[in-house]
Amino acid sequence: MDILLVEDDPSVAASVIDGLENASMVVTHVSNGKDAISLAITSNPDLILLDLGLPDMDGQDVCRAIRETSLTPIIVLSARSEEIDRVLALEFGADDYMVKPFGMRELVARIRAVGRRANQTDSPVVVPTQIIGPVSIDRRTQRVLVNDVDVYLTPKEFDLLAYLATDPGAVHRRNDIMSEVWDTNWYGTTKTVDAHVAALRKKLGNQDWIEAVRGVGFRLGIPDS
Repeated sequence: MDILLVEDDPSVAASVIDGLENASMVVTHVSNGKDAISLAITSNPDLILLDLGLPDMDGQDVCRAIRETSLTPIIVLSARSEEIDRVLALEFGADDYMVKPFGMRELVARIRAVGRRANQTDSPVVVPTQIIGPVSIDRRTQRVLVNDVDVYLTPKEFDLLAYLATDPGAVHRRNDIMSEVWDTNWYGTTKTVDAHVAALRKKLGNQDWIEAVRGVGFRLGIPDS
């Protein structure tokens, strides 16, 4: 895989480059947002690793600018651990979010999982649109409409909604969500799921669309209002 690493800390960059090259990945490194936006368009990497604390502009603005012209998967790497930072990054188009410090084995696993999702081709079989109350989910075109209005979802947000919608009303366990949506067996923190759920609730326009079942997972339902 060709990876574009956007990181202004030389020591962090050197460690990540060394770890990814040991995993047979090719890494191009830049240390500012302007170069990241330019290379995301011209070099067409397989995946972008993006730090948020850049010297010339905020990484969230970089993510949003890249997403306007490219569907290249983006994994944010940041020391910002607050939920609002995760939610904003995901809303601006990031596919995953990792908090520093992180382990290289986990990073490599996340890269490969996101990469597999991005490289999956659409099925030639036409899948009918699923209607759940005012929400319309078209898996073939990856379009979601709420009250006939298009709602922009990142690829991972769409995958999560589509998975929960496979059995509306049923409780989906956190580890099952990680396995099916992130394509990985995961037994650590599942804060990534919470951040994507929070983003989905906001975009669907009602917190009650996705109910958290304490200690288990989440279920998709139709709000009363």
